[in-house]
Amino acid sequence: MSSQNADALAQGLKPRHVRMLSIAGVIGAGLFVGSGHAIAEAGPAVLLAYIAAGTLVVLIMRMLAEMAVASPDSGSFSTYADKSLGRWAGFTIGWLYWWFWVLVIPLEANAAGTILHGWFPQVDVWEYTLAITLFLTVSNLFSVKNYGEFEFWFALLKVVAIVAFLIVGSLAIFGMLPGSSTQGISHLYDTHGFMPNGIGAVLAAILTTMFSFMGTEIVTIAAAESREPKKQITQATNSVIWRIALFYLLSIFIVIALVPWNTPSLMKAGSYQTAMEMMNIPYARQIVDVVVLIAVCSCLNSALYTASRMLYSLSRRQDAPASASKTTRSGTPWVAVIASTAAAFLAVFANYLAPAAVFEFLLASSGAIALLVYLVIAASHLVLRKKREARGELLSYRMWLFPGLTWATIVFIVGVLISMLFMPAHRSEIIATGLLTLAVLITSRIVHRKRALREREALVVVRS
Repeated sequence: MSSQNADALAQGLKPRHVRMLSIAGVIGAGLFVGSGHAIAEAGPAVLLAYIAAGTLVVLIMRMLAEMAVASPDSGSFSTYADKSLGRWAGFTIGWLYWWFWVLVIPLEANAAGTILHGWFPQVDVWEYTLAITLFLTVSNLFSVKNYGEFEFWFALLKVVAIVAFLIVGSLAIFGMLPGSSTQGISHLYDTHGFMPNGIGAVLAAILTTMFSFMGTEIVTIAAAESREPKKQITQATNSVIWRIALFYLLSIFIVIALVPWNTPSLMKAGSYQTAMEMMNIPYARQIVDVVVLIAVCSCLNSALYTASRMLYSLSRRQDAPASASKTTRSGTPWVAVIASTAAAFLAVFANYLAPAAVFEFLLASSGAIALLVYLVIAASHLVLRKKREARGELLSYRMWLFPGLTWATIVFIVGVLISMLFMPAHRSEIIATGLLTLAVLITSRIVHRKRALREREALVVVRS
């Protein structure tokens, strides 16, 4: 596989690719299955958790878009952290983000393999997992256009599925769905009230829901490989409010209106399947399985893409091995793609070979990375906006109510991180992520010191 000297990424993503990625990139298995856990945790008041988490994502995306429109980059927030907070920040958040998506790859592949094994049990789960991962890896190796095309159709199918659910669910609420055993909105309050488990349960659910939004920022990474990145980023960010309102808030509203929050199957089967079964939709489980399979393949595809682009960006900034910036003639960072997939397989081997506690720590280590990414985006925006204003730059896309809203976002994220320490269910995540972050920070210090020393020695040689 030959590489080009420029090691530059191709601008192979079409506007429809980026547009559909921005619309449905945030829709993962967490919406179809994971939301059932949040509903069981907080009851109907889970809507407040989704509103809080959704508002945070909207604000973060607005800040990120302001920086991305001014300077599109495949490294996105990692590059902006580098420019605003220092090399240590770009290095640390870039590697943490890469690690997050590397862990997503085997988890999503295993989820897809489990679904397929349920349909065709004669093939083992690990064989499906391996086949799906290798197929999408090879696809990502050929061209970014392949990633865009796969993601376009994955996203389109997810959108069609959710819109169909919204229509059928709305008909059931208004009593217009023949055969449905549930209707109306009384379940919003008739089972121990709207907030049955108190405000503490809502705060805990915010954490559950917040991680389901992870991936919204991918569009700013992908747009750098389109011909009109600034236009694509602007359009994607402008649509994020209605996307969250439509796909998350409205669909969750329909579920909790039609299904009592303490229904046991919410935890086992997931929110969509439970709601569809109560509406007496034929083959509800099979339909949801197909949709979830599409969602996890989409997430796996995006994880491969995102991890490789972040590794490529780190390499270009000399914060990762130089070989990771090598690209094919079609502009694909093939070394970064293979390295990211290889790291994902090592995580799988750790699951089989190492003690269970080791893999549990690896999973927990990514638990708070989403919040750290959001925190770094907000802090970077605060610094870069002030620098640009001091230079008299005119920004074509701006964050609202700066700097007040940016500071409020930072305070909220720090508050959530601190609260995780006092929640038994999340304490291990914050500790594991903290230890991983400390290790990456120390590595950053060592790497940058060695590089500075080499540069000084080279300068002395040149002068002598």
